[in-house]
Amino acid sequence: MSSYTFETLLVDISASGVAHVEINRPKNLNAFSHQTWQDIGRCFAQFKSDGNVRCIVLSAAGRMFTAGLDLKDAMKRAAERQKEDGSRDVARKGYYQRLYLLEFQDALTQVETCDKPVISVVHGACIGIGVDLNVACDIRIASEDAYYCVKEVDIGMAADIGTLQRLPKVVGNDSWVRDICYTARNVPAKEAQAFGLVSNVYKTKDESMKAAFELAETIASKSPVAVVSTKHLLNYSRDHTVQEGLEYTALWNALAHNSKDMGVAMMASLQKQKATFPKL
Repeated sequence: MSSYTFETLLVDISASGVAHVEINRPKNLNAFSHQTWQDIGRCFAQFKSDGNVRCIVLSAAGRMFTAGLDLKDAMKRAAERQKEDGSRDVARKGYYQRLYLLEFQDALTQVETCDKPVISVVHGACIGIGVDLNVACDIRIASEDAYYCVKEVDIGMAADIGTLQRLPKVVGNDSWVRDICYTARNVPAKEAQAFGLVSNVYKTKDESMKAAFELAETIASKSPVAVVSTKHLLNYSRDHTVQEGLEYTALWNALAHNSKDMGVAMMASLQKQKATFPKL
């Protein structure tokens, strides 16, 4: 079994191929430090090429999912970057700030581009970067005490790690997206569900986790070739025209149809038995 050790994450992989990633900074309310987002990026990049992993559940320890950006850590990093900037002019300072932001963005994009489906479970607050992270996931589940907040305007900036790009595509309601992004108001789980940000809301975190793992086990039981192909093609088709999506799917499946999984699945169906598929 593959080894995953990170400073701010706990990772466990079951025999069935369900990985559980838990953000583990409860004393800091799971606020995202520089180390946290680096750990997220490295973890999900590793999952992409790990055949033992078929589906991922993402949750957080302690009182809440995340309080957002760790402002103390961010201010410390900003001071370090200012020192490094030294006598650089505005253009040069901006050049390196852009590289820093791109690195930050790329870390969370690893969740979206990891071909294994990711199910997030939110309890309590999910603020700022927590929303950035959640909209990069495939399926979002919440407990009744959960709430979401696109907080960035309250700290004098526009969200820049993915919310403004992914949230409109996730919910398909531009008016509501602008409402919550302009106001930085708290969005309770039931409202998030009504507008399509969340697929299911459960009474407690424990119930939410139970539902997430049951769903993950179901996904993990399917052909891994079929599942990773489906996620990859859904992401591609979302960002391209219908015709482009169809043409790309034909090209992708010209290869993917050569897997043994299709024969295994068809035979199991004919015999009314449960199919068992090899790892990816």
